[in-house]
Amino acid sequence: MTYDEDALDGNIGPLVTHMTLIPDDRVQRMYRVRVALFLICTVLLLLLLSYFYQGHQTLNVLDQIERDRDQWQRPSDVIQALNLHEGSVVVDFGSGVGYFTLKLSSLVGKNGGVVAEDIRQESLVFLRIRAFLRDQLNLKTIRGETDDPRLPAGFADAVLIATTYHELTAPKLILHHLADSLKPGGRLVIVDRGPRSGAVESRETQTEHHELRPDLVETEVRSAGFEIISRQDRFIDRPVDDQVWWLIVTRKL
Repeated sequence: MTYDEDALDGNIGPLVTHMTLIPDDRVQRMYRVRVALFLICTVLLLLLLSYFYQGHQTLNVLDQIERDRDQWQRPSDVIQALNLHEGSVVVDFGSGVGYFTLKLSSLVGKNGGVVAEDIRQESLVFLRIRAFLRDQLNLKTIRGETDDPRLPAGFADAVLIATTYHELTAPKLILHHLADSLKPGGRLVIVDRGPRSGAVESRETQTEHHELRPDLVETEVRSAGFEIISRQDRFIDRPVDDQVWWLIVTRKL
C-alpha cells in the first residue's frame, strides 16, 4: 500500500494550523502542582504509616503491662466477686483501655454484654480497637462525665470500679447513678489502693496520693443505699512497692 504524499500533506496541514501550543509558563505551573501533590501524598502516607506503627507498638506495650498485672492484681477473684454468669450484663466503670473489660467480655459470652465507661475518649478508642482485633463484639463503650456515667437505668447485673474510685470528684452523685443503673440485688464491687501510712488524712489528701481508706468508702457506699457483703482491707499486699489494696463487695438494696 502506498500513500499519496500530496494528499497526506493536505490532511495534516489543517491540523497543524489549528494546534494550540501550551505556553512554557503553564507547563511549569502544571509540573509544580504535580510535584506538590506527590510530596503531599508522600507525607500523608508516611504519617499514616507512623500512626499505625505507633498504635501497634502501644497495643504490644499494653499487652505486656497487663500480663505483668495479672501476676498481682488477682483479676479472677475480683471478677468472681461480681457473681456473673453466661448472659449477665456488667459495667466496667472507669474502664481505661480495658484490662477488666476484655476479661469480662469473655466471661458473660455472646448472650451477655459489657459496658465500658470512661471519661477519656482516647482510652475508649484503644479499647474498641483491642476488642475488634480479638473479635469480642459483646461490648459497648460510653464516654461519661465526671458527675454522670450516662448509663441506662436498671439494666446491669453488676458494676465494677477498679482503681478508679479514689479519682472520683463527685462520689455521691456517681454512686447514685450507678445504683440507678443496677437491677435490684445487683452487685457493686470496688477495688482500690489504700493509704501507705497509718496516719488519718483528709479525703482530699488521700486522693492526691491516689489512695483511699476502705472505711471511708464503705461509709459512702452505705449512704448511697448499698448493703455491704464483704470487705477485705488487705486484699492485695505488695511489699515491692509498699502498696495495699482493698476490696469491697456490695449489693443494691
